[in-house]
Amino acid sequence: MRFQMDHLQALICVLDEGTFDAAAERLRITPSAVSQRIKAMEQTAGRVLVQRVSPVQCTPAGDIVLRYARQMQLLEADAVRALDAEAGPPGRQSMALAVNADSLATWFLEALAAVTAPVSFTLRREDQQHTTSLLRSGTVMAAVTSEPHPLQGCRSQRLGVMRYLAVCSPGFRDRWLGGGDAVGDPAGKSVGEALGHAPVVNFDRRDTLQRDFFHTVTGRVLQAPQHVVPTSADFARAIVLGMGWGLLPEKQCLPEIGAGQLV
Repeated sequence: MRFQMDHLQALICVLDEGTFDAAAERLRITPSAVSQRIKAMEQTAGRVLVQRVSPVQCTPAGDIVLRYARQMQLLEADAVRALDAEAGPPGRQSMALAVNADSLATWFLEALAAVTAPVSFTLRREDQQHTTSLLRSGTVMAAVTSEPHPLQGCRSQRLGVMRYLAVCSPGFRDRWLGGGDAVGDPAGKSVGEALGHAPVVNFDRRDTLQRDFFHTVTGRVLQAPQHVVPTSADFARAIVLGMGWGLLPEKQCLPEIGAGQLV
């Protein structure tokens, strides 16, 4: 093996904690010892693995070694649990997961709560189109993603379908869309044209769901005023309150549609 396990553990701690001092405290060694382990790995790899900034960041080469380190950490934990199974209750293993906000707000926590294995989860929230970047860098060991093709060294498993509905409040519809789904606004615009000028709610600056939906329906680029609301529950509430229109998972909006709060 080119890298020693204690060196790999030092790399994980430095990236998780953000500083050499914090990593040293977690490992119960001196900051100098942490630095020596990282330098030894860099000498073995023949290149710089971490950027000495605050917080510490990986170089592209460091991303590769970090992913390997986390995989080795899981393998070691599995082996220890198997060897110690007869000695008593196993210890808990920590696992970092990347998940999009809508999954986190609707079904993901229920799935984690059903896990009986001794695992502690650290969740990283990211858009479903970008969660694989965290997996590629070794920041997480698994990701909920819209990307169907697995990364090298990983496997992809289909989880299911999240169906989104374009919704707004009745008051918003009456003000901006002419009062119905099949008619235009008072100025004679079609619903698509009116929607292109109506305020829209986006989750964050990388959220393309509403823009992609509008382009699919109209063939045009969405250039409407936008609100940015970066939490799932508040994003849905902003739409219910009439701030703009947006797309919500069925599980998150069907009750409000049934109650007449959304259309």
